Amino acid sequence: MATATMARGAATRDVTVSYRGLGTCWIVYGALRLGIAVWLVGFTRQATVMFGATLVEVAHPESLMAMFHVFYLLAIILSVASGVTALLAGLALLAGRRSGRILAIVAAFLSLSELPIGITLALYTLLVLFPPVAGEGGMTVVVGRSSNDLSTA
Repeated sequence: MATATMARGAATRDVTVSYRGLGTCWIVYGALRLGIAVWLVGFTRQATVMFGATLVEVAHPESLMAMFHVFYLLAIILSVASGVTALLAGLALLAGRRSGRILAIVAAFLSLSELPIGITLALYTLLVLFPPVAGEGGMTVVVGRSSNDLSTA
């Protein structure tokens, strides 16, 4: 579990922040993205035939078909990378490991290509893991640091 320090003037108290819900969301999302990767692999032949059917009137369809295969392969690789990173981030967040925060940030950036769940979860993750820091006299929330570290930050 991560510890957050909330400071308001002279009053300082430690608050334990649980990332259990966020970790669970990343595990579900990781399973979803791996399912999408399996689905893309399973429908490779059908996608190729459907894309090839649109190239009937094109002068040089071979280069466009090659580009299609490259982009389709990149979509599969992105889906697998996003799914594996999301699963690792979710498990690390649930276990309370320090690597969970970094993995969740990487998973958030990898998931930005998927609408609407990926963007929503990425935005929520970045808002939770990068809380706003107010100026003088306001509330300051810094994850993983004590109030003594605020003066040196």
